[in-house]
Amino acid sequence: MTTPRATRCTFIPPWLVERVDGPERAARDDELRRERSLRGRAPRPTPPSAEGVVAAPDWTVHDAESRTTLPGQPARSAGDPATGDVAVDEAATGIEATLQMFLDDLARDSYDGRGGPVSLTVHYGSRYNNAFWDGTQLVFGDGDGRVFERFTKPVDVLAHEFSHAVVEHTADLTYRGQSGALNESVADAFASCLKQRLLGQDAGEGDWLIGQGIFTPSIQARALRDMAAPGTAYDDPEIGADPQVGHMDDYVETTADNGGVHLNSGIPNKAFQLAAVAIGGTSISGAGRIWYDALVGGDVPSGATFATFAAATVAAAGDHADAVQDAWAQVGVEIDAAAGETDQQPLPTPQPPSPQPGGRLRVERSGGFAGRTETAEVDLGQVDDPDLGQLVTEAVLASATSDGPPRPDMFVYTFTVDDGDPVRVPEHLLTASQAELARRILRPDPATGSTSGWEA
Repeated sequence: MTTPRATRCTFIPPWLVERVDGPERAARDDELRRERSLRGRAPRPTPPSAEGVVAAPDWTVHDAESRTTLPGQPARSAGDPATGDVAVDEAATGIEATLQMFLDDLARDSYDGRGGPVSLTVHYGSRYNNAFWDGTQLVFGDGDGRVFERFTKPVDVLAHEFSHAVVEHTADLTYRGQSGALNESVADAFASCLKQRLLGQDAGEGDWLIGQGIFTPSIQARALRDMAAPGTAYDDPEIGADPQVGHMDDYVETTADNGGVHLNSGIPNKAFQLAAVAIGGTSISGAGRIWYDALVGGDVPSGATFATFAAATVAAAGDHADAVQDAWAQVGVEIDAAAGETDQQPLPTPQPPSPQPGGRLRVERSGGFAGRTETAEVDLGQVDDPDLGQLVTEAVLASATSDGPPRPDMFVYTFTVDDGDPVRVPEHLLTASQAELARRILRPDPATGSTSGWEA
């Protein structure tokens, strides 16, 4: 029996996950989703001090054996020798390095600041193209071998997901709009810090690539993201071009991807890179320390805007305040009078449309680590599927937008019949009927693994 888990934060943006995988992830057990959605958010602990912190917390890597039951079978724990399983050993090496960085450089004892043991799972699912933090567990797929390699291969993937857990237990940045883009960016920032730390690099020496090596050699890509040059990490006929933006002049206003959190995270990413290089030394001891102090300092509300977060980093920067402020200015973020600003604009919650025969059904899926939106439409009157009408009634016509906050790197589904009000549902709140309807309408081409209707 699958144990209910908390909500998850996945690594691959939605536009890449959907383009490569299709909607199979939406068909996960409905009871698991609903029980997971009822779990409370973790409280913010008091930031730990360096005094008394002497050793990194325990961790255990589990093997899901290509299934989706979590956590799987224990495979290696802290203090154990290498197993010979590449994914298990990569996860072990990565979590040890990540925990040590947070402990040594930020005096933070595990993701919760209280020495909580870390549970990891590898070999999740079959050819699973993602990694995520579900509020309890770090989980990694093996990739499909066609577009993606195994997700334990780049160590910064692990550090990114672990950093989502740190954000959850500190500022708990709401995963929507600017605060959601900050959530993504902070995870990238600490991921890059770890990569540079392991390579012995100062900020000026780093390549600032996130997810380097996650793509197979057949894909024309340097990495998944480039913090120094957002929008340039990949350009490939199959997966498209990197759509990230790096300046407020190009800020993307969209209802997809929880307000474009993966698109607009390039803006604070670039600010972090500029600040780190300007400050000099290692990224974690310079800009990383400042960003962390801002997270735990109490001046960053859950719904923080870029300007609010920027003001907090400047306030935490001490002698480097001018360098940090200039970094934000270079990406177009104005921080004057920014204190207390929040970005709490909820998505609309319309009533469901009235039942009606026929019509056109539009299904949209956005979110995920890569950030694009997949759409598909069908004429309900011309579909030879006797069960589809009942599914539409249960999933759309008899449903309302589901309440509940969006989760980092999880998908949002939108169902619309004709010109009726859309029914918008976060992935973890999908009913079985909604999951099945999405699976049928967004079914990928078996020859390519891709679906039609992609939008940047």
